[in-house]
Amino acid sequence: MWEKIIFFLPELILAVTASNLLLFGVSGGQKRTDLVRYIGILALLAFAFSSFFLGMPVGTAFHDALIVDNYGHYAKLILGLAAATALIFARPYLLSEKLDKYEYTVLLLYAVLGMSIMVSANNLLAIYIGIELQALALYIMAAWNRDSLRASEAGLKYFVLGALSSGLLLYGLSMVYGFTGSLDFDRIATVIEDGASPGLIAGMVFMLCGLGFKISAAPFHMWTPDVYEGSPTPVTGFFAGAPKFAAMILIGRVLVGPFGGIEDQWQQVIVVFAVLSMFVGAIGALAQTNIKRLMAYSSIANMGYALVPLAAGGEAGIRGMLIFMSIYIITTVGIFACILQMRIRNGMVEQISDLAGLSKSNSGLAIILTILMFSLAGIPPLLGFFGKWYAFSTAADAGLLWLVVLALIASVIGAFYYLRIIKNMWGDDVVNEFVEAPRSLRFITLASALLILPLMILPFSAQGALGLISTAAASLF
Repeated sequence: MWEKIIFFLPELILAVTASNLLLFGVSGGQKRTDLVRYIGILALLAFAFSSFFLGMPVGTAFHDALIVDNYGHYAKLILGLAAATALIFARPYLLSEKLDKYEYTVLLLYAVLGMSIMVSANNLLAIYIGIELQALALYIMAAWNRDSLRASEAGLKYFVLGALSSGLLLYGLSMVYGFTGSLDFDRIATVIEDGASPGLIAGMVFMLCGLGFKISAAPFHMWTPDVYEGSPTPVTGFFAGAPKFAAMILIGRVLVGPFGGIEDQWQQVIVVFAVLSMFVGAIGALAQTNIKRLMAYSSIANMGYALVPLAAGGEAGIRGMLIFMSIYIITTVGIFACILQMRIRNGMVEQISDLAGLSKSNSGLAIILTILMFSLAGIPPLLGFFGKWYAFSTAADAGLLWLVVLALIASVIGAFYYLRIIKNMWGDDVVNEFVEAPRSLRFITLASALLILPLMILPFSAQGALGLISTAAASLF
């Protein structure tokens, strides 16, 4: 009995904690908001590290609907840490905007529970349950500031377009089930080994279209800029990291699992998504003046880069994607912690021009944001460079040299708008002087900046992290 419980203990921790915190909050009112948040952070840390405490168990649960392996363990570690960080850096903003309610923590826990089911999915039904559980919580979080017309519009747009993507996904799942007669990944893989029919391939394409929406891959990216801009900034920061990571993990599991036998077919779809995303994101960001919209287009481009190693397929492709996405999350968390510090006496500011002269008014924040932007641009020796190196070299080794050339061109275009922000901070006169940021935000930005300076972590953790990622990627094969 205990062995079975161990297999889904991380999900159990989140489900029990979120449900009890909801009752705890309802019975005590908003005065319990801080306590609910701290308990939520502890639950997320327990979720992240539970697999390590339990000796990295491997097996299946719920009649093989969920699979427990090193790939899932690594994904849950990143998801738990990213979500806990998102809760910490949301507090100052929610307090100052009078939006601090205990329901925020509960919704975030349910969203992470959905992501956990996604990364452990071992049949079609688990995919749908995980995605919808995550999406329902995220729709509400996007419209968290219900008195703001912009936030309400963002929530409504996210909901409507999310429903469209769910339709595509569900249609694809139905076709795959119809042509294989099974919901289980193992059975689907067996049927595909005997030959995939055109209907089955069409179902797979619809599935990938639905999942492409979740990672903002072009041409399903249209929701991203408006939702990023309209949602409260801590929510945007959360959107930029954990949900995309979970969806990318699910795509990797689906491609090399049930559809591993038709790599030639899905490789074409992934290549199209990658090329469109890289150039739509890079070119679309050039005209942006709002830093949250710019980060939205940046995320579209970066999802394209993350798809490049996946297009190569194999264990090396999964490893390249995991390395790139892990580094991307660290950088994104740091950048949004910086954006949350863009506060003047009259409230938050979001224009790129508001950063003008930051090096003279707040040199510490300017240095950290410069490091993070250089890393996102892929400038060596920062960690972002190594993320792109592992992603692109994997594709080059697989013979996709032309795709790597396109990725490098998109990276050069993308470097322009990152450098434009740096030029604003260091070359222009001071426009605004930001008020002093809370200590928690300053700590998160500093920690992110230190993590992306590889020389500071190589002796201690770089090899360990690479080993962990390699083990996770190998567990899929």
